[in-house]
Amino acid sequence: MCSTMTFSTDESPLPPRFSRYTSATMKTIHRSLFALPLLTTAALGAGAFYGDPPDATHPWAIHDMNRPQPPRVEPGTNGSPPSDAIVLFSGKPEEIEKWISDKNGESTKWVVKDGALQCVPGSGYIRTKEEFADCQLHIEWAAPAKVEGDSQGRGNSGVFLMGAVEVQVLDNYNNPTYPDGFASSIYGINPPAANPLRAPGEWQSYDIVFRRPVFKDGKEVDPGYITVFVNGVLTQDHTPLEGGGGHMKRSSPKPFPEKGPLKIQDHGNPVRFRNIWYRPLPKRFVEGGEYSRMSEEATAKKRAEIAKGIREDAAKLQGNAKMLRLFESLCYAENEDAKHTAMLMLGAFVTDAKNTPDVKIESKKGEILNVTKALRYLTKFKFLPEDIAAKKDLESIVKARDWEKKK
Repeated sequence: MCSTMTFSTDESPLPPRFSRYTSATMKTIHRSLFALPLLTTAALGAGAFYGDPPDATHPWAIHDMNRPQPPRVEPGTNGSPPSDAIVLFSGKPEEIEKWISDKNGESTKWVVKDGALQCVPGSGYIRTKEEFADCQLHIEWAAPAKVEGDSQGRGNSGVFLMGAVEVQVLDNYNNPTYPDGFASSIYGINPPAANPLRAPGEWQSYDIVFRRPVFKDGKEVDPGYITVFVNGVLTQDHTPLEGGGGHMKRSSPKPFPEKGPLKIQDHGNPVRFRNIWYRPLPKRFVEGGEYSRMSEEATAKKRAEIAKGIREDAAKLQGNAKMLRLFESLCYAENEDAKHTAMLMLGAFVTDAKNTPDVKIESKKGEILNVTKALRYLTKFKFLPEDIAAKKDLESIVKARDWEKKK
């Protein structure tokens, strides 16, 4: 919180601590203060002094323009992957080199045929040389058009995230089986919420969001989750991993490695795959046992970092833009130098406003309103004391001219 500094503009615009400044210094401050136009109301509304401020576990304000903008990703068109995707198989024969046998790490015996990666029954699982963890995965598959077998013996394969968690691949078009082994089940853990499969021989698409389990000091703080869309239909809705699942035996929570390969199962059926790509996902905040919320220690560190960046930005500015940016930095972390400079500039601004003749005061309406609104925010959330004289002076100017009269 800010110190309980009083601010008077009656006799002298500055409190005693500012008495060391000469009249020449004050003239320089006045010149710089009005060298640039003030921030517009729209700019303020977009971020500064707008939504609820940062708190102990949220380093950013609500609607905070200091928060990083989302990175640009060009979406795919006509089935192509997005611009930031890492392609594991797109149909090119040479891409078989990205895959190896899971048995011995040697070249796989699976084949590329008609733009698809096809299982050769009996050759064993394959895995990627690439390893990754939290991701968005897209993969398409097709069971043989010729229907043979039933239940688990028909068009069976599996997609293993990090080589550990199986999303079942199975031809369940008019083919019942045990529900936790159904197509798009988290095998041995959770059946799909729906069966949106197309007929055998047609291409099916899986879009998967995978989050690995997180352990801290040997204890689970996040079980990991998986979300699956099949042909655009949600079948797994943020399903907890429960250790990863498995065949016949119930799994229990366990730590996962930092990264792992994507594996595809050989279950004795010539299932085909194509359009395989993934996007790495940013790490979650999992600190102190809390999911998606930063610890107070991490939040304080981040707030100090944000405040420092704002002060550095303010150093490049002049006038009210600089003053308001310095005040904004106080919403993230206390800094006496930033406060000192901003208050000094505020004193000069208020003095100028009070000394502006009535015939010219309308030209300063936008500037005065913006600074007044900023001070309301800063005092409301106790970054500045409520009884600051500068705010009272500006409120008087605004009220006397009825500038905020509702239409």
